[in-house]
Amino acid sequence: MEAVVIKERLKSLDALRGFDMFWIIGGEGLFLTLKNYSHSPFIAFGIEQMDHVSWNGFHFMDLIFPLFLFLAGLAMPFSLKRQLEKGVPKKEVYLHIFKRTLILILFGILINGVQVLEFHKIRFASVLGQIGIAYMFGALIYLNFDYKKQIIWVVGILVAYWAMLKFIPVPGVGAGVLTMEGSLNGYIDRLFMPGHLYREIHDPEGWLVKIPATATALLGALTGAFIKEGKYNGYKKAGLLLITGTLFLILSRVLDPIFPINKNLWTSTFVLHTAGWSLLLFSLFYFVIDVLHFQKWAFPFVVIGMNSITIYLSVSYINFSYTANALFGSIVKLIPVDFQPFTQVIFILLVEWCFLYFLYRKKIFLRV
Repeated sequence: MEAVVIKERLKSLDALRGFDMFWIIGGEGLFLTLKNYSHSPFIAFGIEQMDHVSWNGFHFMDLIFPLFLFLAGLAMPFSLKRQLEKGVPKKEVYLHIFKRTLILILFGILINGVQVLEFHKIRFASVLGQIGIAYMFGALIYLNFDYKKQIIWVVGILVAYWAMLKFIPVPGVGAGVLTMEGSLNGYIDRLFMPGHLYREIHDPEGWLVKIPATATALLGALTGAFIKEGKYNGYKKAGLLLITGTLFLILSRVLDPIFPINKNLWTSTFVLHTAGWSLLLFSLFYFVIDVLHFQKWAFPFVVIGMNSITIYLSVSYINFSYTANALFGSIVKLIPVDFQPFTQVIFILLVEWCFLYFLYRKKIFLRV
């Protein structure tokens, strides 16, 4: 089979982004509402995975945020390089990146809730803000360094971040204390983060986590560049991504006793672990959708993925459950009581998807 250079939109990217967003907009409720049936091993496992680990460790929901950032990085070779290939001056590309970052930071603050008259109650750190900043630094590195130097950047970031948290002492605590109170992250956030912190003494989207999050975005960019080039055919690309993802997972587990997998600190092992799972998922979606061309099943996810920022903002400001109850409340009442919450979640997801499908048909997409 001949090598193929990817020229059209990568459908697997939109589908996986939609799959990722599905869990944010209510998909986790499909398991959480079945807690009365937690005697089933499958449901009990699903319920456990739908909650974040309190500190060290990893659950499925801990993958959702870094997977989205990884996919944002994966899109860089298709979006940023396309602009340069069209003759867009590099200065304009930079301005677009900075504008995107600023918009995401502002959106993040708005979602947190702005207390106009009470500055100290505003939470400035946010998921969207972290995506914007990590994407910005990742994009700047991607645009100014070749493939091998980007790998060096990733390794350097992960090693340097480990060294910072391991050897820089926190006043009154010492060095290498990776607790919420004693970590360098919490100390820096308490000193320099304006407004209030998510957990009072620590913020999971604080200042220092932007450093390893940049590595997450860069790993996505490296993956996108690998997919875009024509050196290998689709089968080999999917296979190599699968192998690389598996190696990342093994490496993260080997290093876990030295530097624990921790989402709140976005540790280097967390970067490797989530990149491993991201590569496994993307290799599967890419192989099925873009190599084998089995695409129809993924359409519901594509609709979500092509308006991911829209739905992320919408679920914070639009009461989809009210609409779902108004349209389907009478049907829900016909369902056995134990399954009514589960049915409600399905109808809420349906209303959200129909909203996105309307935008999709009208070709209305929120781009930042």
